[in-house]
Amino acid sequence: CDSTPGARAAGPTAAPSASAARSVARVCAKPAAGPAKAPAGAVTVDPAVVGDLAAKTLSSPPNTTFWLRPGTHRLEPDRYAQVLPKKGDVYLGAPGAVLDGGKKNQYAFGGTAGDVTIRYLTVQGFVAPQNEGVVNHDSADGWVIEHAKIQYNSGAGLMAGARQRVRASCLRGNGQYGMNAYKEGDSIHGLVLEGNEIVGNNTDDWERRQQGCGCTGGAKFWAVDGADIRGNWVHDNRGTGLWADTDNNDFLIEDNVLEANDGAALIYEISYNAVIRRNTIRRNNWVEGRRSADLGDDFPFATVYLSEAGGEPRIKARTDKIEIYRNVLENNWNGITLWESADRFCNSPGNTSSDYCTLLVPDIHRCKQPAIATAPLYADCRWKTQRVDIHGNRFVLDKSVVDCTVRCDRMAVLADYGTYPDWSPYKGERVAEAITLKQDNRWHDNVYLGPWKFVAHDPSRVLDSGQWQGMPYQQDAGSTFDLRAGG
Repeated sequence: CDSTPGARAAGPTAAPSASAARSVARVCAKPAAGPAKAPAGAVTVDPAVVGDLAAKTLSSPPNTTFWLRPGTHRLEPDRYAQVLPKKGDVYLGAPGAVLDGGKKNQYAFGGTAGDVTIRYLTVQGFVAPQNEGVVNHDSADGWVIEHAKIQYNSGAGLMAGARQRVRASCLRGNGQYGMNAYKEGDSIHGLVLEGNEIVGNNTDDWERRQQGCGCTGGAKFWAVDGADIRGNWVHDNRGTGLWADTDNNDFLIEDNVLEANDGAALIYEISYNAVIRRNTIRRNNWVEGRRSADLGDDFPFATVYLSEAGGEPRIKARTDKIEIYRNVLENNWNGITLWESADRFCNSPGNTSSDYCTLLVPDIHRCKQPAIATAPLYADCRWKTQRVDIHGNRFVLDKSVVDCTVRCDRMAVLADYGTYPDWSPYKGERVAEAITLKQDNRWHDNVYLGPWKFVAHDPSRVLDSGQWQGMPYQQDAGSTFDLRAGG
């Protein structure tokens, strides 16, 4: 159904209807129940015995199944007391089984054993330090977390290892992240996040405590090679919903509902090669976007924000570009922003991921004068927002719903003026010219409902749809615009 008479515009038909919202994974309110009886051969864990789970794990061989009886299970009252699984161990919670850290224990499940499974268990009340996690604290590989509730912990509810699968689980109300996909050595690959509810995380408001830390959100991904993120409901997080930051590659982000996050729904930052499709993205960035606008900042803070991220054919992935298509973006603070900082490149003091270089240049020290000023390093030492293909999307904006008058209505491709450091080969408008006109970034065949504006080259260059489609930008060929629609 169409919400306004003008919504059925002639033109692109691939863009889904604004009413075609994805069904959401309401797993926090309606979790699946675990087995009411111990499976054959399982070790039964007694909630009346403090430390029973850790002790029985220690005394049992690998590949043991543990069944936690109904009730609240506790570890020994020591901050480092935790369960250390062996390879192949399985933990099943009975209906009502809870592992509670009592605000004393830092970690619930740790160690380096692989292929551990946790199902139907609630894990809560643990106090992991900043940037550390409660479940899979040591980022072991091959873990499976299904039908679990990981909630009301400090730090990250969950860390990640290679080949980790997180399905139909509730990651709720954790102090920093629902999940932090970071592992020392950057060896995470084959990550799956499917059918989860990721809600209300960053309760400790780390961005306020450490301004500009970039260390919060529903889920954070760091140097992950290959991730499928599908069918999740990511909502009401303080800060960003999903944030891929630093040398991630080969992401498939599809069929999610991303809504009512204080910051952007999705940030893909200094990373490569992704498909972002069939997501419903609504009412995001109202808090952070409005705050910036109220301060007079004219930067187009967006609900989908690509920062120094693009397609790169030389890096193996399922795609050689970033393709954003068949999504519905409805009543967010701004739309999609493609951005590059001219001062952020490998070996620059302006790169906040200071120990990292692009995936094309393994040795950070190669990016220096005089070599960086010539091919191939001139191109390869910079993370580039390039080969971004945005098509078949539906962008809906009703300013009365968003409750804004200015700076909430923008789509953008831009960069800043290069100034730093002294030896930078990217000074001046070089990067702004490249991202806007030379790096194959394209909008086309989209549907726009509402009073959209467009920003190109730098924040001061605000365009209407005719200017955006005209020379020299030539964007949104085949797209339709209805300024009066949007409700």
